[in-house]
Amino acid sequence: MDENDRLLIKDLEQGLPLQPRPFKALGKRIGLSEQEVISRILNLKDEGVLRRMRARINQRSLGIVANALVGWNCGILDPDQAGELLANMSGVTHCYRRKTVPGRWEYTHYTVHHGWSYDQVKREIEMIAEKTGLSNYIILFSTEEYKRVPHVRIDLQKVER
Repeated sequence: MDENDRLLIKDLEQGLPLQPRPFKALGKRIGLSEQEVISRILNLKDEGVLRRMRARINQRSLGIVANALVGWNCGILDPDQAGELLANMSGVTHCYRRKTVPGRWEYTHYTVHHGWSYDQVKREIEMIAEKTGLSNYIILFSTEEYKRVPHVRIDLQKVER
């Protein structure tokens, strides 16, 4: 890695510009050609420094204002089966299993949902409850976003210091 690679990684962490040729715009910002930016990104990926790049949408700017985390008490269902069941439901973007706090917090699985309205998301969750037979759940709607971490992942062990 050289200084141009470091500049490129630092700039990638800010996200690609929303333009028809984002790598050209990125290159202009750091003094590289479009092709050199693409070549360097591919090299960094081949070397394992960059693992992946993906799009991240500012949901609120698109009108997706209802974001919910749903805690599900899956009772006596096999935890892996419950996870598979929930993960395969339409509208579930993330599905997690967590330990409970007996007597205080009995939810074993969590799903994440996004929608254009609170009513839409609630209806989606009610439909999932009906289809799965899981009636013990809690919906936690987001009210504010404080931090969003870029999705450029860097293997720091491979970065020369």
